[in-house]
Amino acid sequence: MEVTCLLLLALIPFHCRGQGVYAPAQAQIVHAGQACVVKEDNISERVYTIREGDTLMLQCLVTGHPRPQVRWTKTAGSASDKFQETSVFNETLRIERIARTQGGRYYCKAENGVGVPAIKSIRVDVQYLDEPMLTVHQTVSDVRGNFYQEKTVFLRCTVNSNPPARFIWKRGSDTLSHSQDNGVDIYEPLYTQGETKVLKLKNLRPQDYASYTCQVSVRNVCGIPDKAITFRLTNTTAPPALKLSVNETLVVNPGENVTVQCLLTGGDPLPQLQWSHGPGPLPLGALAQGGTLSIPSVQARDSGYYNCTATNNVGNPAKKTVNLLVRSMKNATFQITPDVIKESENIQLGQDLKLSCHVDAVPQEKVTYQWFKNGKPARMSKRLLVTRNDPELPAVTSSLELIDLHFSDYGTYLCMASFPGAPVPDLSVEVNISSETVPPTISVPKGRAVVTVREGSPAELQCEVRGKPRPPVLWSRVDKEAALLPSGLPLEETPDGKLRLERVSRDMSGTYRCQTARYNGFNVRPREAQVQLNVQFPPEVEPSSQDVRQALGRPVLLRCSLLRGSPQRIASAVWRFKGQLLPPPPVVPAAAEAPDHAELRLDAVTRDSSGSYECSVSNDVGSAVCLFQVSAKAYSPEFYFDTPNPTRSHKLSKNYSYVLQWTQREPDAVDPVLNYRLSVRQLNQHNAVVKAIPVRRVEKGQLLEYILTDLRVPHSYEVRLTPYTTFGAGDMASRIIHYTEPINSPNLSDNTCHFEDEKICGYTQDLTDNFDWTRQNALTQNPKRSPNTGPPTDISGTPEGYYMFIETSRPRELGDRARLVSPLYNASAKFYCVSFFYHMYGKHIGSLNLLVRSRNKGALDTHAWSLSGNKGNVWQQAHVPISPSGPFQIIFEGVRGSGYLGDIAIDDVTLKKGECPRKQMDPNKGILLCGLDSEDLHPGLLPANLCPHSFAHSENTNQTLPLWKPLCNGRDGQM
Repeated sequence: MEVTCLLLLALIPFHCRGQGVYAPAQAQIVHAGQACVVKEDNISERVYTIREGDTLMLQCLVTGHPRPQVRWTKTAGSASDKFQETSVFNETLRIERIARTQGGRYYCKAENGVGVPAIKSIRVDVQYLDEPMLTVHQTVSDVRGNFYQEKTVFLRCTVNSNPPARFIWKRGSDTLSHSQDNGVDIYEPLYTQGETKVLKLKNLRPQDYASYTCQVSVRNVCGIPDKAITFRLTNTTAPPALKLSVNETLVVNPGENVTVQCLLTGGDPLPQLQWSHGPGPLPLGALAQGGTLSIPSVQARDSGYYNCTATNNVGNPAKKTVNLLVRSMKNATFQITPDVIKESENIQLGQDLKLSCHVDAVPQEKVTYQWFKNGKPARMSKRLLVTRNDPELPAVTSSLELIDLHFSDYGTYLCMASFPGAPVPDLSVEVNISSETVPPTISVPKGRAVVTVREGSPAELQCEVRGKPRPPVLWSRVDKEAALLPSGLPLEETPDGKLRLERVSRDMSGTYRCQTARYNGFNVRPREAQVQLNVQFPPEVEPSSQDVRQALGRPVLLRCSLLRGSPQRIASAVWRFKGQLLPPPPVVPAAAEAPDHAELRLDAVTRDSSGSYECSVSNDVGSAVCLFQVSAKAYSPEFYFDTPNPTRSHKLSKNYSYVLQWTQREPDAVDPVLNYRLSVRQLNQHNAVVKAIPVRRVEKGQLLEYILTDLRVPHSYEVRLTPYTTFGAGDMASRIIHYTEPINSPNLSDNTCHFEDEKICGYTQDLTDNFDWTRQNALTQNPKRSPNTGPPTDISGTPEGYYMFIETSRPRELGDRARLVSPLYNASAKFYCVSFFYHMYGKHIGSLNLLVRSRNKGALDTHAWSLSGNKGNVWQQAHVPISPSGPFQIIFEGVRGSGYLGDIAIDDVTLKKGECPRKQMDPNKGILLCGLDSEDLHPGLLPANLCPHSFAHSENTNQTLPLWKPLCNGRDGQM
């Protein structure tokens, strides 16, 4: 078991740099997830192609100090697709099951307050291919409905796709083109932007009656297969035709069962029928079977338009509509209109008077009205006129006009509305006309003009209406333009004039208007009044929580301010320190009348006065608390994340080092930092290495540095850093250090890929081979793996170390190939050297090939190195010189041999500029070559006359490794 304190630190001496490390934000977008194609243009603004329904994953890699905040936005897609990432350490944008509307240009904005924000973008192209739709049309002039000979027919194929689809028309199995058949034209209509192709059959011939297929293709981008649709054209092909079993307007009584049949009168192929309802879906309980629609026990809410649509992809769909009206009546109202000509608002003898009556009915025009006076039918005369439609009132309103009102006209008038012969109950409304019938007045009861309640309590607003008859009262808000009432309505009717509110909130405060309604009363200018609602609520204060830092011995002023509240004043303020009540501070005379804040002054910050202060502010309704944490503790350090090449790995020892850099947040806010306490702990381990790092005066923006060494590959570590001042320990900062491997290795000084990271240094599996390389270690390899094959561990000998491996057991067959492809490298030198370790152990070993893929003028693969057969149970190293002429990739190709005992592994791949070394060394440095120079060896081969001789202990890897001795002339050589 590893003990962390023995492995770590080797903490390289501490360094610090001058001011100026505050750096503006920089950003770069990289991709992951299920990309189909990413243009290999080696710039950050790439085109990312993805199939609809796959997972999009973009990462915005940022640098700069302080650590930039990242915000994702996009354009050229749905306006609602916006993304905000607030996590400092996670700049990844992930969209599961991406839709076509989410394609567009994505912007990563990194901002840290230093300089201008960094903005990078990447265009996401979402690929898709829908099922094509095929419709058939005749020439417009032909209205007979059948496709007779000597008529022109158009087959129109439409599809939604990205990229634009390629169309292929076929008659039977033969591909059509207008160049081969004079009776055929294939063209794209104007303004269709590539989503439509039309096949025109000119003057139908007998051979034109056949099956036609429209095949659409996006050329297998993102693995999307072709799609097709077929139509059979015959001499009976015809568009759909319909007729209804009922009239287009159907009036029924409530409770009846309704059945409507939509009958097909034409169409070949047989059309499909579908019913729909507008507005909304079909009623609950309605049953649509083919062309028959049944609605049991129909109700008034089932009224509306019912559409029957027939489609067979020939011509235009046929559509028939039934307007279903279910008889109903509701809301009987009346109005009293005094003499309009004399502009009177009172009923007076000798003047005219009009009574109006209205009901909301379906169908409205079928309603009949009857007027009664004192229980008897009203008789028409020169002074008594009845009109059905008053232009000044809603449609189908009955009015009774009394000309030159006499005393004998006083009485009770009743208006009755009915549907003659229908089982719908009549509705009536009664109006009493007498000398006591007077217009309304409205007022607010005494003491109720202002209503004050606490938040969360019920409230009742009241207006009193006098007059005969008493109309209902309508409530609305006054002080907020177009504001809604708490019910969500702009107007609310209350028969008794009281507006009742449950659990009022502060946003309900304001002025409310009450006014008389024109219906069920006088048709005169509305009377109105106003009520003020005041909702009291506890105070809101700032700061709700504040961290106050100050050097020892310096004074501090704590202030708790009232932001809002009702009442808007502080009734009392109580201070506590660590939960204990403090004596009240002296009152400031200027603030004695209506204070809006409370203050507490500390003459000096000491260890005893450091701690939690609480100010409880009350306004007679409730209270709120300001919390202050006062101390002389130093703020936390801030890690400097954009460290250049922070990981430095050592190939053979499997160790790596890390350059830890940080700045001190607000060092001048408290006493100077004297030293830092550094704690390093391997994840999943309890032991930690702790070290004190002394410092001189730390200034704002000063970069501090420490190098961690002997970190074990591929483990991760938690680093904790705590500043210390004369006060004691400050705030601790922590971060996790992960081992990562370089991807663009030709540009780095240390570029060995150990395959410890899941990203395997940017290597990818070739999509054209037979199977894949597998990343594994001694802990993850198959325990039932074939014996006498494959390496027990990676080159380091540690069980945690990873390597790449091909498994040749079933279903693999002789000659199957697995290819591992490197990232694309820019050729910045004439010569490169590819070094790697290989393990080829087993009697059925096939071949291991190294290929170089040149990207100069298309992809061209050339063999650079090859090795076949069993090479023993040992890791061996090869150095392969290459000289690419342009951008290139290297490919490791494993070829399966004649049986399952043929596993091959590789590890520690290095690509460096320059020529390869002439001498070769075994990684365990225990090989003696018996009088052989490198010229005697194929690159990477060990002499065939070497065999294991003894075993030695390696100090670097803490494991037993084989030493080797040569067999010279068939005899043991001397070591």
